[in-house]
Amino acid sequence: MNLFRNLLFWIALILLGALVAQLFVQDPGYVLVRYGGNDYSTTLVGAVLGTLLVLFVLWLVWKLLTLPFVALGRHRKRQARARLTEGLLAAEQGHWARAEKSLSQAAENDEAATVAQLVASRVARTRGDMARARQHVEPLAATHPAEHAIAIAEFARAEGRHADALAALDLPAAQPLPPRGVLLRAETLASLGRAGEAYGLLGALRQQQVVAPERLSELEARWAEASLREAADANVLADRWEALPKPLRSDARTVAAYAERAAALRWDDAAAKSIENALDTTWDESLAALYGRLPVPQDPARLDARRENAERWLKQRPASPSLLLTRARIAMAQGQWPQGEAFLHRAVAQGAGSEAWEELGHGFASIGDEARARQSYVNALRTTRGETVDELPGRDMRQKIFDQAAVEERDEHGVPRLRG
Repeated sequence: MNLFRNLLFWIALILLGALVAQLFVQDPGYVLVRYGGNDYSTTLVGAVLGTLLVLFVLWLVWKLLTLPFVALGRHRKRQARARLTEGLLAAEQGHWARAEKSLSQAAENDEAATVAQLVASRVARTRGDMARARQHVEPLAATHPAEHAIAIAEFARAEGRHADALAALDLPAAQPLPPRGVLLRAETLASLGRAGEAYGLLGALRQQQVVAPERLSELEARWAEASLREAADANVLADRWEALPKPLRSDARTVAAYAERAAALRWDDAAAKSIENALDTTWDESLAALYGRLPVPQDPARLDARRENAERWLKQRPASPSLLLTRARIAMAQGQWPQGEAFLHRAVAQGAGSEAWEELGHGFASIGDEARARQSYVNALRTTRGETVDELPGRDMRQKIFDQAAVEERDEHGVPRLRG
């Protein structure tokens, strides 16, 4: 295609030249130049050719005069590139002093200055010379403000001054930030407790492909969780929850953050519902335990609904220690201590650990059984330390065997069935 276009261009140029030559043959024209009392006359063709010849001679003289300077400039550029390459290689090998020296020399050339100064600054940071690192990037403030802002923000974040880092990135001269600057700004916002704003930058990060998809997904989950915990009121919490993609609303960390914040804002129904939906979609032991730690609703009907959900899940997962502990807490909230005690012993047998022992202590204390309450608290502390616990007095062998029996059989779907 390019060959055909060039061929057409030269054909058109030859035709145009032939047309002009034909015109000059028919009428060569007449040019009269009067200067200093003398007259000079020639044809138009001669005048044009003479002008072109003079211009060519002047161009040739200019080239000859500037040739040494051009050669010197090219030599300096080659030297700068060589020093830049040498500095990058030395930095990769860990020769910090040699790398910084080569990069400082390369920075004397305008074309290599930006890259050389940035790498020299990183080399100085690597060897712990923060003052020298700042000195390397200071010249970039006038020529490359965005790169200068990113470097200053990194210095501030390394020293824990996240507010100063954000101020550097938000300077008007640094806008628009390059992709790396957008990522750094999002991370800084999250560090300042403004994860909601950081989450809002995910679209730009995804479009610019700043990080790998796996890390972007991890950042999305982390900032979503933090933004929910930072919600100032129920309306903000609801808006942020509804804005999350569906997979995140089933993620255990995100659901836990929403439920705990909703409970703190006295939005108990929303907290319970979010956990229920998540557990019905994907089972998670931590969410099952959190379900039992939610504030007790004042309406007995709502507490009955929680008990029914726990029993429904317990039929499917009778050996779940978190679910057994949750079921025990619901029973105790309903004033059914004997039933709660039975679930707590089963939870201990399934490995519920210190939480179950502590609940046993609370239960025995509530009925005035100080001896078993003290022993339960001691067992909770020992479990936390990884030490052996002592059996509680008053439980016969049949009860102990029942507690320690995980499952006896499985149904047709492979779900364990509890013995007894």
